[in-house]
Amino acid sequence: MNAEDPMQENIRRTAGLQALKKIRAIVDEENEHDAAVARTLRWLLRYGWIVLLVVAVVLVRLMGVY
Repeated sequence: MNAEDPMQENIRRTAGLQALKKIRAIVDEENEHDAAVARTLRWLLRYGWIVLLVVAVVLVRLMGVY
């Protein structure tokens, strides 16, 4: 065994841990983005019909139909 082997092993282990931390940060960021999209879609499904109804009423009033 060489005297540099434990040092090289520690360097590889440290580099591997850093890479895993970076990958985890990327995955966490993507998960947060997906959760934000899901919240937005849920809001649109829940309240979007109300917004469309209000827009329709305003358009009807502006066109003078009602």
